[in-house]
Amino acid sequence: MSSAFAQRPTDGFEDEFDLDMSYGQDAVAPFPGQEAGAAPMRPPLQFTAPVGAAPVQPPAQPTMAAPATAAPALPAAFNPVGELAAVATAAFNPPAHVGAGIGEVSVPRIAIHVFAERQDTLAAAERAGQDRRLSRATTQIRVGGVAAAVETYQHEPTPPLIVVECLKDPETLLWEVDQLAEVCDAGTKVVVIGATNDILLFRELMRRGVSEYLVAPLQPLQLISAIGGLFNDPDQPFVGRSIAFVGARGGAGASVVAHNTAYAMSERIGANTVIVDYDLPFGTAGLDFNQDPLNGVADALSQPDRLDPVLLDRMMVRCTDKLSLFAAPATLDTDWDVSPEAFEEVTTRIRSTAPFVVLDLPHLWSGWMRRTLIAADEVVIVATPDLASLRNAKNMIDLIRQGRPNDAPPRLVLNQVGVPGRPEIPAKDFGAALGVHPSLTIPFDAKLFGAAANNGQMILDMGGKSKTGEAFQTLAQIVSRREMPAVAGPKGKAAKTSGSKEGGSSLFGSLFKKR
Repeated sequence: MSSAFAQRPTDGFEDEFDLDMSYGQDAVAPFPGQEAGAAPMRPPLQFTAPVGAAPVQPPAQPTMAAPATAAPALPAAFNPVGELAAVATAAFNPPAHVGAGIGEVSVPRIAIHVFAERQDTLAAAERAGQDRRLSRATTQIRVGGVAAAVETYQHEPTPPLIVVECLKDPETLLWEVDQLAEVCDAGTKVVVIGATNDILLFRELMRRGVSEYLVAPLQPLQLISAIGGLFNDPDQPFVGRSIAFVGARGGAGASVVAHNTAYAMSERIGANTVIVDYDLPFGTAGLDFNQDPLNGVADALSQPDRLDPVLLDRMMVRCTDKLSLFAAPATLDTDWDVSPEAFEEVTTRIRSTAPFVVLDLPHLWSGWMRRTLIAADEVVIVATPDLASLRNAKNMIDLIRQGRPNDAPPRLVLNQVGVPGRPEIPAKDFGAALGVHPSLTIPFDAKLFGAAANNGQMILDMGGKSKTGEAFQTLAQIVSRREMPAVAGPKGKAAKTSGSKEGGSSLFGSLFKKR
């Protein structure tokens, strides 16, 4: 017998808890030449038929006896676990946050082969393969179950991950899994999709080296989460949430919005945050925080493979106790011809240092910009209420929606609203044309913004009680999905949230009530 699936180290079960082992080794006859009672390393499953019972033979398959207690097969369309998970997800996550509850998934550059029997499974696998979380992997989807996989791999090597579907009864499923193990290379991970929701079947599949067992019908995010769980690095389990800010046109104020939102997240909400200024020649993060800009981002992009937590900490400038800055060099001495892979690697490394990473993206279009926007956990498009912003924002939203079919659409922030004497597109009409309701409208305040920019301070420090300051606190709560704590700030004063009355609910709660 050739090498089977990648084995998992498992601990033995305690006798008092291992109540029913009808699928386990107690019902397995020893191999020839093996002592009775010795546990085989990976035996093919053999069922012990009840006394006087005739053996059951699957159609066109070798004879196998019926189990002593066979679990009844549930209908293919019944998935109580999936239904409960879907209900819980819908209850705790608004419809706009589809895909937000599965956590961060990072799948390496591998080949994934899917052999599905159901049409909805084929559709779910196709949508999962188009998801940004599997963008680095190559997914091939084929019609057919385990038998088709066995026939395929008799003539070609197996990929790192195989997803197979079998809607037959448990004993037939286990027999087909044994046949698949005969043609699998060492180290191959296998995910099985079945129709029976049975813990005993799951247990036995794990004993055979199957990596994961899912019950049909599936949703794309269920499959993505299962695949991502197989390739998470146990040494680096923490991955922060990335929030990308981009302007619909030049001068829309995306950098100012990004910096003030990040500052509100760190100082008002109390979350550790890192700002990454990817506008290498013209970045303003150093100026906005009155910091001497180091070549932090430039040095990181020049040597992404050497980055480690110690080196990253040296490259960052600490603005406050909970806010760090990866400033751009803001010089024109270099052409800054950096590969998209370098941007992706640096962003991944930085995300392991803080719960929130705010990406300040320049107003340009290139391969790395497209990949960064699609890969971000949250995208915020900052626009001004004019026709050029409307056109550019629509192009961005359409592209991001196409590249992120299982994620929420980008958030829209209207900035510089109410400039005296300037004709503007109303916020309601602006959002209706894009199909995205503006998450926030920031009023124009030339005096406040100008003073903050010239002094190297944030709006919350210059005018925390102004409408603009409250707007940034609201946006910080929206993108971080966290409520404002009861006590915030260095003096320990109670934080007042916009739109909340004494003893009333916070603005974040009222915002969703309005929706």
